[in-house]
Amino acid sequence: MQYEIKGTPFPVVVCRLGANETICCQKGGMSWMSPNMQMSTNAGGGIGKALSRAFSGESIFQNKYTAAGGIGEIAFAASVPGNILPIEISASKTIVAQKSAYLASEESVDLSIFFQKKLGAGFFGGEGFIMQKLSGQGMAFLEIDGSVVEYDLAANESILVDTGYLAAMDATCSIDIETVKGIGNALFGGEGFFNTRVSGPGHIWLQTMPVSALAGSIRPYIPTGN
Repeated sequence: MQYEIKGTPFPVVVCRLGANETICCQKGGMSWMSPNMQMSTNAGGGIGKALSRAFSGESIFQNKYTAAGGIGEIAFAASVPGNILPIEISASKTIVAQKSAYLASEESVDLSIFFQKKLGAGFFGGEGFIMQKLSGQGMAFLEIDGSVVEYDLAANESILVDTGYLAAMDATCSIDIETVKGIGNALFGGEGFFNTRVSGPGHIWLQTMPVSALAGSIRPYIPTGN
């Protein structure tokens, strides 16, 4: 498979598949395609994996598109302003991402649920108890809200992240929470009572405009009915 990511701030990934190659996406993810791309819809690995995807913010059903009889082309567009992040998944590269980050992937990539192990991080860290885990082998594409900033964290190295700004991380990283110091800072600083601490070792991807922050920034300009 070959791919090209085009456009900003509403990007699209255009994938070029060889004969009989297959790519997967969530329900309604396809934007356009060549006529020889054949579609099939199923639970994608059985009811267990289907429910796992549902809990992680995706559809129970998964669409598969196969290039029949020759080279085919298919495109997947982002749903919010931002970027499309290509990641090569492998036995040594498993990714944990925010809910609903998954856009599309090669058939050999497995999308499943990831549970936060620490209660505090799940309740107060802003990412929730449930995230998405991508494992297996092949190329995957994630939606990033806004621009993407990347860091490599060494063992015992960490970074504090505000709610919603963590887009994805290597599965070797861990998440915890840290209380904002000073009651005045917590009450009047506008950042809330908790930050998310992401610790290495591993690579992390941060996003500059979570969709929740985007919605909050435009809400004052939306007319309300009388």
